[in-house]
Amino acid sequence: MTQPDEPHDLEQMLDRFKRAGGDEGAGLVSLGDLLDEVGRRSFAPLLLVPGIITLMPVVGDIPGVPTLMALLVLLVAVQLLFRAHHFWIPGFLLNRSVSRQKLDKAIGWSRRPARWVDKWLKPRLTFLTHGAGIVAVALACILIALAMPPMEVVPFTANGAGFALTLFGLSLMAHDGLLAAVAFAVTLATLVFVYLGLF
Repeated sequence: MTQPDEPHDLEQMLDRFKRAGGDEGAGLVSLGDLLDEVGRRSFAPLLLVPGIITLMPVVGDIPGVPTLMALLVLLVAVQLLFRAHHFWIPGFLLNRSVSRQKLDKAIGWSRRPARWVDKWLKPRLTFLTHGAGIVAVALACILIALAMPPMEVVPFTANGAGFALTLFGLSLMAHDGLLAAVAFAVTLATLVFVYLGLF
């Protein structure tokens, strides 16, 4: 299958989500459909997809969704650390679906925040989005992924994880190291809240 050009900002990602799975009347949209639209060749879109899904209202609140997204993030981040040039994702994850109605509702809710975020994206502090910076992002994402299953029982922390993953994905896409720094801070705060919520 021919890979699409990667989206360049958050609103373009939402446009790809809208197109995924064929016509808008289709009943279900799978994770594989979403990844076919955004591309599977680089780390940024593969972080953004689970980040946005976990952050979205309606979709991210479905039981089990944060854990499935954590598995995707963990698989991709570990492969990145091993210098994979093509990211392998198992079929049982790609076949997981959400209703088109719920996805479209979440996309509509997300449009205005996406436009606001996109206005602030620009290349800066790029050392945080290249070389060792990408390794640090991958390690932070592994920590988030390992903490996400318990987040299902600690209110609102899964949304914090989704926010951090979305920021990391956008920072790599836009080479915005300042956004990566914010994402590291959100990651730390979210992990602290999970710990306090569990213990």
